[in-house]
Amino acid sequence: MSEPTLSLRDLTVEIPTRHGILRPVDRVSYDIAAGEILGVVGESGAGKSMAGNAVIGLLNRPARIAGGEVWLNGTRIDELGREPMRRLRGKQIGMVFQDPLTSLNPLLTVGDQIAETILEHLPVSRSEARARAIAALDEVGIPAARDRVDSYPHAFSGGMRQRVVIALALCAEPSLVIADEPTTALDVSVQAQIIALLKRLCRERGTAVMLVTHDMGVIAEAADRVAVMYAGRLAEIGPVAGVLGAPRHPYTVGLMGSTPGASRGQRRLTQIPGAMPRLGALPQGCAFHPRCPRRGLNCDVDPAPRLDADGGRAACWYPVTETEKAEA
Repeated sequence: MSEPTLSLRDLTVEIPTRHGILRPVDRVSYDIAAGEILGVVGESGAGKSMAGNAVIGLLNRPARIAGGEVWLNGTRIDELGREPMRRLRGKQIGMVFQDPLTSLNPLLTVGDQIAETILEHLPVSRSEARARAIAALDEVGIPAARDRVDSYPHAFSGGMRQRVVIALALCAEPSLVIADEPTTALDVSVQAQIIALLKRLCRERGTAVMLVTHDMGVIAEAADRVAVMYAGRLAEIGPVAGVLGAPRHPYTVGLMGSTPGASRGQRRLTQIPGAMPRLGALPQGCAFHPRCPRRGLNCDVDPAPRLDADGGRAACWYPVTETEKAEA
């Protein structure tokens, strides 16, 4: 097998506080291959975005990587200094944020912003950088790209701005793109267009994608594999069809049961009782056990088994079995 583009090995992020140390990411391991889209899903506060920020080196202090390793194309990057990491961003790792207005400088034209990134990371002239900026805007579906290249961000709609952000993320030809809730602020019809665009461009370029979202519909539409996170830990990982169609972890079962399709014919959506615990008040044993309908005698004592990067299974002492799936 070829080497994965991105490898996380027991990645741990800690935030020291006066009440103790919080771990929003707790020994998480997974790989993303070239051309693959890995969807990372879970409730707010599960650690999805924090893992992405750790990879790209954008953790806000006092948060820090406290353990584990991050490998990009066979090179370990979690130990890089500030300047080497700055050079890595944009060139080898592209980023698509949730709100395109926070990603774009309102005082610069979109063409200047794309050209600036190209000039920073590629050995080209200014005229060639501008030509590449126009080509990038055209590739992401901006109408009349040659005329719009000198427009400012406020002149674009929300969906068009997100297209500009995707062009900005891909213009230096990175091997990895981290897309953090890239469709949340958009209308449903525009969401589908953006997801289709991201899928097409990354397939054509062989770019690996970490797609962070809470939307199971986006995961089903866009991702090849899915990693389900809960309270900073990896609950389940595997191919999308297997995890969404036949989930094994009780938390994943609850997530899928709460979707409109799974609750069809019922007056109310199925819901997971309770709420995800605060990082400073995690229960002993498995973090999900207070909400879990399958909890057993050891769930409130022993932490759930860990998943390695190749684990297509659930981090659970009592996962849903194949027999139970067949009977359901």
